[in-house]
Amino acid sequence: MNSALELEKPSEKPPLKGIRRDQPLDAFFAPKSVAVVGATETEGSVGRTIFRNLLSSQFGGTVFPVNPKRSSILGVKAYPSLSAIPEPVDLAVVITPAEAVPKVIHECVDLGVNAAVVISAGFKETGPRGAELEQQIMAEARRGKIRIIGPNCLGVMAPWNGLNATFATTIARPGHVGFISQSGALCTAILDWSLRELVGFSAFLSIGSMLDVNWGDLIYYLGDDPRTRSIVIYMESIGDARAFLSAAREVALSKPIIVIKAGRTDAAAKAAASHTGSLAGSDDVLDAAFRRCGVLRVDRISDLFYMAEVLDKQPRPQGPRLTILTNAGGPGVLATDALISEGGTLADLQPETITSLNEVLPQHWSHQNPIDLIGDAGPDRYAKSVEIVAKDKNSDGLLVVLTPQAMTMPTEIAEKLKPYAKLNGKPILASWMGGTEVAAGESILNRAGIPTFPYPDTAARAFEYMWRYSYNLRGLYETPSYAADRAELKPDEAAKVLAKARQEGRVLLTELESKQILTAYGIPTTPTLHAADADAAAEMARQIGFPVVIKLHSTTITHKTDVGGVRLNLCDEAAVRSAYRKMEQTVREKAGEGHFQGVTVQPMIKAEGYELILGSSVDPQFGPVLLFGCGGQLVEVFKDRALALPPLNTTLARRLMEQTKIFKALEGVRGRKPVDLARLEELVVRFSQLIVEHPAIKEIDINPLLASSDTLMALDARVVLHPVDVKPENLPRTAIRPYPDQYSEPWKLKDGTPVVIRPIRPEDEPTMVKFHESLSDRSVHFRYFHMIHLSQRVAHERLARHCFIDYDREMVLVAERRDPMGEREIIAVARLTKQHKAQEAEFAMILSDAFQGFGLGTELLRRLVVIARDEKIALLTGNILPENQAMQRLCRKLGFEVAYDQEEGVVRAEIKLN
Repeated sequence: MNSALELEKPSEKPPLKGIRRDQPLDAFFAPKSVAVVGATETEGSVGRTIFRNLLSSQFGGTVFPVNPKRSSILGVKAYPSLSAIPEPVDLAVVITPAEAVPKVIHECVDLGVNAAVVISAGFKETGPRGAELEQQIMAEARRGKIRIIGPNCLGVMAPWNGLNATFATTIARPGHVGFISQSGALCTAILDWSLRELVGFSAFLSIGSMLDVNWGDLIYYLGDDPRTRSIVIYMESIGDARAFLSAAREVALSKPIIVIKAGRTDAAAKAAASHTGSLAGSDDVLDAAFRRCGVLRVDRISDLFYMAEVLDKQPRPQGPRLTILTNAGGPGVLATDALISEGGTLADLQPETITSLNEVLPQHWSHQNPIDLIGDAGPDRYAKSVEIVAKDKNSDGLLVVLTPQAMTMPTEIAEKLKPYAKLNGKPILASWMGGTEVAAGESILNRAGIPTFPYPDTAARAFEYMWRYSYNLRGLYETPSYAADRAELKPDEAAKVLAKARQEGRVLLTELESKQILTAYGIPTTPTLHAADADAAAEMARQIGFPVVIKLHSTTITHKTDVGGVRLNLCDEAAVRSAYRKMEQTVREKAGEGHFQGVTVQPMIKAEGYELILGSSVDPQFGPVLLFGCGGQLVEVFKDRALALPPLNTTLARRLMEQTKIFKALEGVRGRKPVDLARLEELVVRFSQLIVEHPAIKEIDINPLLASSDTLMALDARVVLHPVDVKPENLPRTAIRPYPDQYSEPWKLKDGTPVVIRPIRPEDEPTMVKFHESLSDRSVHFRYFHMIHLSQRVAHERLARHCFIDYDREMVLVAERRDPMGEREIIAVARLTKQHKAQEAEFAMILSDAFQGFGLGTELLRRLVVIARDEKIALLTGNILPENQAMQRLCRKLGFEVAYDQEEGVVRAEIKLN
């Protein structure tokens, strides 16, 4: 069978003429007609201001005032209701009292209005009645396809179209920053600042309570908008976490998303029963979420726009090492302090760099980084120094600082630096310190594409932000190694342990049960035996071998050491019996009757190593969160830990570990052998699988996890479950959809060759390279509608987008077999891509030429149809070249309607589902 077209990213294949991705939010930013429901002539009112703004701006559409009590507003004919307007309305701006809004939305739906901005306040922020009104609004909206921004918002501006549907005093300048804010008051302040600083926007809006349109919707929209180069967000709450993460992961690779989030403190975070819960503050979880989706978080409002400019003008650094050139020592020191405090490092100059600088700089230059060019540095000295330092392989970026001393020429120096605005893969930033004396030089640098900052510490912080952004993005698309075969894992055994506890109405597992769960996922634990009396404990200790440890066995007490529930280094049977009796007495004195249910007997592990903690607890917004760090009894004192959202692969597991201070020790210090980091990565990945596959687990700790050069072992474990009255469908879900293992199944080709058809993984990238090498020109033409050179098809940046997918948005199946040498081989790929906020999806597939004609194409398309039904897709479509007759026959065979689209010159196949 001939292979069919696989749908590609927009940047790879030009769209068919006339075909445009569905953009339901266009009605907000490019409406042809706007109705202002609640327009009025009352001086100083919101209704008057918004209506006047729409009339006075350059918006070219028609504006209709709606007010049942007036015949005209500001000289324009008014209508008593939306239904009285004689023309179709694209956008309704609603400014009525809250109680009237559901009726207005009802009328919008009946009339086919595409979008509504609800300015009105008085909803859930006021209490139960307001929340009920919101429910009524959404019930009306679901009757049609209307989208709603708000309520309780400033409104929407589209500066390029001249649309000002807000009650701000003026419209923003056109530009390339998409700005979204939850605070209307902050919007007006930012707007005033932007007009003074000449910052322009592609879109400028506040979204209020996010009743309908949320962060994810707007990130997708601005991600597709050709005028938007960066997206800047002021956030107060995350809303739909999965929608935000899904959209951000899709867009962040092509456009920077920069966020400032109010409320950094974790005062609202409540300590949980486990160490993990007390360590995982809610704001730290948000940081982990932003890292996972490639979003850059900044701390200051000014940094929002600094970073939008810098990331637009300069390349991302490949490392954290900055070289500073300055004509004054003090500013260089300030920049260094800011850089180091933010996590960056100074570049160590190569010997050849110092030799070259000696030839152009005065004898008494600093001879190190920061490079002090001396106060009389002129244009040539600056330019030659930048040229030399730019070639230093130890440097990842340059910061050029100038102070206006008597002999300094700020304008001429700026002119000399213009040729270095585009260094080879390295950003260059500048700080021209001063006022009017340096203004002309600043203007020259900015026009040349070298971002300028008033102070060097601000510039150094901007560089560190750039590196942080680059580092996070690299982690998202860095190809991981294959995790262990799932055949080694025994999730059913873990499920049995959990089911037994829940049947007994318990929320706390014993240590023995907790270790059984870890063992089911291949996580090594110490041998652990339960003894119900002192004699049994002594006998078990003899069998295990001395010395031993005994620990409290209890279904009610979570922290054993708090009640004297741990006794170490017991060297004979008498010591075990004595320790048993003393523990029983101590527990009863401190905790009361019924809490002592025997002990567990374990070998005393004396191996040298590091005590780590690995745990998980549930965040109210993001669901299960993983924690890794330095463990032991002082875990809450040192608080050396990092957080991540599951599921993880080996790359993400390594990135999680790298964020901790203990990681340096794990790599090997002071002559100690390093920990087997590959094994530790694998253990963390398995732990994340455990969390994903068993949502009944509320909290889990492995503390300590002993790690040495030859040992990885869970010495203690604790598991807390959600209450038994929480229904399975109400258990917290992961913020990132886990690997859809339910779509993995074995199958056989017509000749009996066994294959596995499964969803794609990031680890598949190397195998995908070999797959593309197997394709003929004909298959490539059928796939792309034109030829693409092999080197382009196998480029990491491109394949990463195919393998690192969001399973909420796409489902990509691969058919995998083992070649004669036992190596993995992908022989076919089939893709299903959902349309955002629509029950529609597109399909595509391509087969390796050697495996066409064996029934594989039929099976792949059949499975895509099944998946589409499972994912609640109502319409599945695909485009096929007219000469690809085999694919057309296959579609007809599976029930698709196939018809030639004369305007587009393609054959369209579609099937209605559900």
